[in-house]
Formats: sequence, C-alpha cells, structure tokens
Amino acid sequence: MFDIIALVFLAKYISKLALQKGVKPLTWKVYTIVAWFVAELLGVAIGFLLLKSRDIIGLQLLAWVSGVGGFLIIRSVLQNKPDHTTDEDINRITVDDLKP
Repeated sequence: MFDIIALVFLAKYISKLALQKGVKPLTWKVYTIVAWFVAELLGVAIGFLLLKSRDIIGLQLLAWVSGVGGFLIIRSVLQNKPDHTTDEDINRITVDDLKP
C-alpha cells in the first residue's frame, strides 16, 4: 500500500521534471515505476540471499529503501538532462531589453 501511494506522488514529481526538461512525461513515469519495482526486488533478494534474513518486516523495509534508491537513480538521470528552452523566448528579446 505504501508503495502505491509513494509511486503516485513520485510519478507526479518526475512528470513535472520531465516537462521542464522537454521530454515525454509518460515515458519517465514508466521508467520510475519500473526502477522502483526492480530495485525493490533486488533489495529483497539481497536481504534474503546475502544477509540470510527471514524477517518479513526487515525485508519489506529494505525493499522500500531500495525502491527509493531506484527513484533517485531515475531522478538523477533526468536532472542531468539540459533544460528545455524555446526559441520563442530568444525571439522576443529586443534591443530595448538589452539597455541597462
């Protein structure tokens, strides 16, 4: 339940960031959701296999932390993209705007 609530808010955040960067928001929402679930599965696998933990609550907390890590990776990739600038902003500048 926590996963779904968190993903709704995180997908909205990624959508706004994608619009700012000038890329398709739906694609980045899907990337976020996939990265969240893949990171959760990896977190559970690490906890189950490497740490040999059988505690379901501990594994779930590790999965949530890993899911947030997946979101942070996608956010980092998106933030490193250049901002979208339109030519309309440049064309609206006149000589009068350049005077001190």
